[in-house]
Amino acid sequence: MNRIALIEDHARLADLVRRSLANAGIETDVFPQIAAAWQALQEVAYGVVVVDRGLPDGDGLDLVRQLRAAGCATPCLMLTARDALSDRVGGLEAGADDYLTKPFPMEELIARVRALLRRPALVRELAPAWADVRILPESGCMECAGEAVALAPAELQIMLCLVHRSGAIARRPALEAAAWGMSAVVTPNALDVALHRLRRKLASAGSRVQIVNVRGQGYALCQDLVA
Repeated sequence: MNRIALIEDHARLADLVRRSLANAGIETDVFPQIAAAWQALQEVAYGVVVVDRGLPDGDGLDLVRQLRAAGCATPCLMLTARDALSDRVGGLEAGADDYLTKPFPMEELIARVRALLRRPALVRELAPAWADVRILPESGCMECAGEAVALAPAELQIMLCLVHRSGAIARRPALEAAAWGMSAVVTPNALDVALHRLRRKLASAGSRVQIVNVRGQGYALCQDLVA
């Protein structure tokens, strides 16, 4: 999933990070506290967790320890005002994958998040493909049978989720979480509208890929093999 979790209680910084990542094709769910983030992490398979160390309800590194103790291998990038070598080493030994000291250029944060999304352990690709469909998150589009098709942000996240499943079923809540995150308020038929638009775009581009509804289970990609 090209959606990450950001645990940061500084509202202005969190919004700046969220908007910068969105411009790079990476959607972000923001949580101001460890407790809220922990609950969301039980429900959504985020690609990366970016967590500040100084949070109202504790040290962000405690969240990383919880994740690792629970067997979660999701890459974690720590944000901290502490630049002492001992702090960085201690954080890495506790399970963090990378450290970024405040203040930092947004370009560097984006580059580090992208690097973590490429981690082989997560089997993530920056331009994942299935059949004749290839997703280009940075460009906000997909290639269908060689033709570039623009996608709205929610459509992009839905296609990423479906392509990563490689034909396996994605449940409705997973697609909604991928498209709009945990905190956004969306209408009950928002997913149906987005899927309808995606089906039309796939058909208009001449793709053999279809989005099918598996009754009572969810949605999946299938390939029409008829020439």
